[in-house]
Amino acid sequence: MHKFLNLTLTVIFASFVIYLVAVWTGLDSFLFAWVLNFMLMMSLLAFTKTVQPTFKSTYYTIRKWEQEGRIYKLLGVNIFRKLLVWVGWEKLNKKTLPVKNSSESLMNLSYATRESEFGHLVIFFIVMIFTIFVAVKFGIVKSIWLLLLNILLNVYPVLVQRFNRPKFEKLLKMTFQDKSR
Repeated sequence: MHKFLNLTLTVIFASFVIYLVAVWTGLDSFLFAWVLNFMLMMSLLAFTKTVQPTFKSTYYTIRKWEQEGRIYKLLGVNIFRKLLVWVGWEKLNKKTLPVKNSSESLMNLSYATRESEFGHLVIFFIVMIFTIFVAVKFGIVKSIWLLLLNILLNVYPVLVQRFNRPKFEKLLKMTFQDKSR
C-alpha cells in the first residue's frame, strides 16, 4: 500500500511541476521540454519500481538483424554512449547496476535494459503528443525543443538498450551453458 501511495504522490508532484513550468515558460520553451522529460522519467521509474513488470513481451526479443548492432552503430549509438560516459551517467549507472561475471548480475542487467527501454518508449510517446500539439497550435518551429530533447533523451536511450541487450543475453546463455556441463 505504501508503494502505491508513493507512486501516486510522485505522479501528482510531477504533473503539478509540469503544469507550473508550462504556465510559467510556455509549452515551447527549452525548460518546459526538459522538465517534461525528467518529470515523466521520475514517474515512470516510480511506476516500474512499484509494479515491477516482467517485460516478457516478444517486443523485447532481439531480432536477427539486431544481433551485431550494425544498424545502431550507423544511427550513432556509440557516439551517444560516449556522451553518456562524458557526462558521468555511465559511472552513476555502474554504481547501481555493477557488471559482474555472474548469472544473477547478467539477468539484472538484461532486465534493466527492458525496464529502461519501456520507460523511454512510454515517455517518447507522451512527449510526441505534446510535440504534435505544440506544432499544430503554435507552429513546427515552436515544437523544436520538444522534438530534439525527445530524440536525445528517449530515442537514443532506447537504441542503446536494444544495442546492449544482445551482449548481456549472449553472456547469460554462455553462463547457463557452463553451469549445465
